[in-house]
Amino acid sequence: MSTKLFLAEDDLILADALKTSLSQADFQVDCVNDGALALQILLHNDYEVVVLDVGLPNMDGLQVLKNVRQHKPSLPILILTALDGLEDRVAGLDAGADDYLAKPFEFTELEARLRALLRRSKILPQSVQQLGNLRLDRAGQRAWCNDTPLDLSARELTVLEILMSNIDRVVTKEQIVGELGSENAEVGLNAIEVYVHRLRKKLDPCGVVIRTIRGLGYLLEKQPAQAQDVEG
Repeated sequence: MSTKLFLAEDDLILADALKTSLSQADFQVDCVNDGALALQILLHNDYEVVVLDVGLPNMDGLQVLKNVRQHKPSLPILILTALDGLEDRVAGLDAGADDYLAKPFEFTELEARLRALLRRSKILPQSVQQLGNLRLDRAGQRAWCNDTPLDLSARELTVLEILMSNIDRVVTKEQIVGELGSENAEVGLNAIEVYVHRLRKKLDPCGVVIRTIRGLGYLLEKQPAQAQDVEG
C-alpha cells in the first residue's frame, strides 16, 4: 500500500521532480506551492508524512509547521530549505521538524530520511511512563509534572522520550542525534545541548534530573529535590 505524503514546495520544477521521484518510490503524493493552502490542507486531512519547504509564499514553512504541530504533534515532518547554517537548523528543529534537509540534495537521501521517519513513527511505544512526578504519554505526545502539563517544544518532547526510554542508562549525544534524524554530528550535538538545557529547567520541579556524564552523555534518573546536578 502506498504511503500518503504531503509535499509543499514553491519551486514548480523541483516540486514536479519530487512528486515523480517519490511516486516511483511508492508514495502517494499530494502537492501544493502555497503556505496558507498547505496549512489548511494539513489541518483537515490525514497524511503519514510531510515534506515542507521553508520558503513558501503567503505563509512561510516554519509558520505552517508551528501551526500544524499544535494540532498534530506526532505527524512526521521533514523540512527543506536553502538555508544551511546552524541557527537555521536549530530554528527548524525548534519549530517542530522531525528532520531537516538542505538544498541541493539527492532524491535517494530524501527517500531514505522519509523511510527512517516512518519507521520511528510506527515503532514509538504507546504506553504512559512515569518517573518521580514526571509522567509521559507517548501516544498523546504530552508530558506532565505533578499533574500540570509541561510546555515542551516538539524537539524537547522527542529528547525527553529518548531519555525516558533509557532511564538509569547513559544516552550519548550521538544516539540522540541518530533518533532525531540528523546526519550532521556537529550541528546535531550543538542543538541537543540546547534542548537538554531547556529540559533541565522545565523538569526541575518533577523530582527527576538529567545528569551530564562527562565524556559519555546524559542520564535521566529520579533524584531527591536537594540533589545537585552534575554539570559538564
